[in-house]
Amino acid sequence: MRVLILSTSVGGGHLRAAEAIELAIRELDPATEIENVDVLTLTNAAFRKVYAQTYLDLISKAPHLLGYIYDMMDRPSSARHRSDRLRIKIQKLNLKPFIRLLESKPWDLVVNTHFLSTEIIASLRNKGELDLPHFTVTTDFETHRLWAHDPCEHYFTATEEGAVNLQHWGVPAENVTVTGIPIHPVFSRPKDRAECLKRQGLVGDRPIILQLSGGFGVGPIEKLYESVMQIDVPCEIVVVSGRNEELKQRLETMKPPSRHRTKVLGFTDQIDELMLLADVVVSKPGGLTTSETLARGAAMAIVNPVPGQESRNSDFLLENGAAIKINSVATLPYKLNHLLADGDRLDRLKAAAQRLARPQAAFEIARRVLAFQGRGDAATS
Repeated sequence: MRVLILSTSVGGGHLRAAEAIELAIRELDPATEIENVDVLTLTNAAFRKVYAQTYLDLISKAPHLLGYIYDMMDRPSSARHRSDRLRIKIQKLNLKPFIRLLESKPWDLVVNTHFLSTEIIASLRNKGELDLPHFTVTTDFETHRLWAHDPCEHYFTATEEGAVNLQHWGVPAENVTVTGIPIHPVFSRPKDRAECLKRQGLVGDRPIILQLSGGFGVGPIEKLYESVMQIDVPCEIVVVSGRNEELKQRLETMKPPSRHRTKVLGFTDQIDELMLLADVVVSKPGGLTTSETLARGAAMAIVNPVPGQESRNSDFLLENGAAIKINSVATLPYKLNHLLADGDRLDRLKAAAQRLARPQAAFEIARRVLAFQGRGDAATS
């Protein structure tokens, strides 16, 4: 079987979802031929910069404008469909190497973890220019209109609410499966807490706070870290700076109060163990990071959600009692002090996280991929 997995490097979550699905397929059937491709590597530099960098610039400089655009594009209108057609036409002109990849081999199935490839494949099929079955895997807890592009054999979504959204945009209910968001297979495997403490150089005799910065280490990380260190309850604090080495060096110069033990890490592939050990994860609510936190049963303290998909992820966590929300660094010590002082409340948040967790999502999707024999049986497991 030949499977093409497509993602887009707009943030890191779509790439990580693609990697999770690939690893799950390889674990279940090593003989499957897989290519995992970032669509933005198959375009020109100008389009790649506009598509990816503009998104990152809006996050850092004009997040509320990004949220406005996100909400506007999640509404039906005839004008919106005209703009869709223009957008897809521009994308096709700039993604000709990607289209040649689709035509290069007799792929049995394509799996998309970003809507860019989904809408191009659906458009080519609607015009009779391509005959290629594909699945779409969403990566947030609510499903935006841009994910719904038929024809598509099957959709995998994070939540029942996300499935309802897809149905609202015209996707038949039988073409949607709620699996959760695919995360690395390591999050589905139990680990011994004592061994993890030893490997991570932690003691575990007090609450453990894990502060994440995302893969690129951007945002008000230093201010958040300074605020976390103002917590009165003695804690072990681990802050991960990602790939930002300058940030890591600055964090290492910040001296903690004597009541805390702290550890500053750069990029690490041990996040699953750190989340397993953490009582509270302080982080933006990206779809993949949130799913990983839930899988390890930690409570979440939401900070700086990007308006749009992350604010909706935040709503999902808060509605289901798995998180608290920090609206400003000024209130962070106050809110975390109260949470850590109330063991019953913290336990309820952790229990809610475990209830919401879908650590097997990548394997559920992988099994559907491997069971696919052609058009019409995508719902057969």
